Amino acid sequence: MHQLVQVLMRLKDIYIYPVKSLGGIRLHKATVDIKGFENDRRWMVVDDNGQFITQRRFPHMALLQPEFTQSGLRIYHKKALNKYVEVPFSPVTGKKIQVTVWDDSLTAEIVCPEVDKWLSEILDINCHLVKMDEKADRPISEKYAINDETVSFADSMPYMVIGQSSLDDLNGRLEEKVEMDRFRPNLVFEGGAAFEEDTWQVVQIGECMFQVTKPCARCVMVTIDQQTAEKGKEPLKTLSSYRLEGQKILFGQNMIAVSLGEIEVGDAVERLELGMRS
Repeated sequence: MHQLVQVLMRLKDIYIYPVKSLGGIRLHKATVDIKGFENDRRWMVVDDNGQFITQRRFPHMALLQPEFTQSGLRIYHKKALNKYVEVPFSPVTGKKIQVTVWDDSLTAEIVCPEVDKWLSEILDINCHLVKMDEKADRPISEKYAINDETVSFADSMPYMVIGQSSLDDLNGRLEEKVEMDRFRPNLVFEGGAAFEEDTWQVVQIGECMFQVTKPCARCVMVTIDQQTAEKGKEPLKTLSSYRLEGQKILFGQNMIAVSLGEIEVGDAVERLELGMRS
């Protein structure tokens, strides 16, 4: 008689991206907030009109890597480690401006003139680093909200999860493997089948509960090598051959936090049904 064995899923990686579209930071544990992990995408680069700037237009942003210091952030250049700038946690200019992320407009504060000068020289465009005003609310789409959730400067949702098995499945179809950093997830889990996350409605990770809202549609950003900033056709070309739904290429799932707390690498990941949510 065969016994049904449940595959144990565990949290493998936690990532935050303090500055939208710059390099990510791997954490051992993180605080789950309504609008995303603490310090995730709370800073953003904008042009003189307050329009957000990303790797889609400036692939070179992939080479800019933030790290935390005692007083704030340090952003350094991956190819020239002696090129860096210090970013204070609290903006020093007192200058608030309206910034735009996709269809959303909200208030943010310009952080520091020295940071603007450094970024403008590297990206060859006049730009500013802004920090999200803690009082500024950026609601997620009403279609997916449960308790009027808000989001940081992330594209649309506070959290995004991908299974390691899903990346392994993709890499099995590619001539040259790609790293998970192409897809900028917040949460990576191990165990379970490829695209296990596509079947989720609600998931328990450690002491926190998340609800899946929608699949993550992919764009040209995944074709940018995060270590070299070089663009190619993959993995978007291969993904389009088997992950295309309508006009969208899907990889990973967006989520909102249903219960807050702290999670850490190694936590159990358990798929729940909607009716099981407390």
